[in-house]
Amino acid sequence: MTGSGTPTGYFDTMYRDADDPWHLTERWYEQRKYDLTVAALPLPRYRRAFEPACSVGELTRRLAPRCDAVLACDRVASAVRTARSRTAEFPHVAVERMTVPDEWPEGAFDLVVLSEVLYYFEPAQLDALLARTVASLEPGGTLVTVHWDHPVPEHRSTGTGVAAVVGATAGLHPVADHREDDFVLQVHQRAGHDGQPPASPAAREGLV
Repeated sequence: MTGSGTPTGYFDTMYRDADDPWHLTERWYEQRKYDLTVAALPLPRYRRAFEPACSVGELTRRLAPRCDAVLACDRVASAVRTARSRTAEFPHVAVERMTVPDEWPEGAFDLVVLSEVLYYFEPAQLDALLARTVASLEPGGTLVTVHWDHPVPEHRSTGTGVAAVVGATAGLHPVADHREDDFVLQVHQRAGHDGQPPASPAAREGLV
């Protein structure tokens, strides 16, 4: 859960004394949120997923069974080591050290997951990250965003604020908007080759 808007020292300090400083592997709140995130995916399977700011890989572990390949990254070396260890059972998962948006992987993705990261960025950095996200999404590709919705001193925004910026990003069509007292979970998809929004899960199965 790291971005380039907040100073690197903040994250280094958080990870210095704990492998999992936010207790992502222990808290029921986090486990439930991750399960809801994966359940919100509109397609049963994805070809290639990208998860920036993966922290210790707890969400990565849930994405792995739904994807042919997953590329996860974080800017903190210790988080990368932990995430690699926790996803070692999945040979199709790669975890790299990378700082987005200045560093970005090559190729296209049909799924990008931005979880607990966008509120760390200043507006210009956030715009750059979302532009790179949309550019790397295949036609019909899925973008999932999920963010804590309470003020935090180190955060530039809240889940509600992030949702407004993502919702105004050109090239994305809203699919789902799930809001609770504590977090905001949204799903968007890029238009298909014909320029139209992708079909809904029910429409793909001929139910509507």
